[in-house]
Amino acid sequence: MTGEDRKTAIAAYKERKVSAGIYAVRCAATGEAWVGRSPNLDTARNRVWFTLRTGSHTHPGLLQAWRMHGEAAFSFAVVETLSEEDATHFRDKRLKQRLEHWQAALGAEAI
Repeated sequence: MTGEDRKTAIAAYKERKVSAGIYAVRCAATGEAWVGRSPNLDTARNRVWFTLRTGSHTHPGLLQAWRMHGEAAFSFAVVETLSEEDATHFRDKRLKQRLEHWQAALGAEAI
């Protein structure tokens, strides 16, 4: 990669649109669900899976289920993406509101 190609790639990375929203983690073995919020849904799955694999996830119930049933029993899904307007204005407040909504709708615990 040339220096100019590298600069172009860096500029494109910085200008990409980041999607904020709500995601769900489900365990097929138990039917349990957990929901979380993220300012960047593109990186949320990798972050959650990494903390589960390393045993450093902060939600003890999710971590216990992961250890008991293994990675293959789990799925990750984006359940809501905030509009661009919501994502820029009052993002944290809106994420909290939508997280509460999805907790109730899915009967899930927050992570």
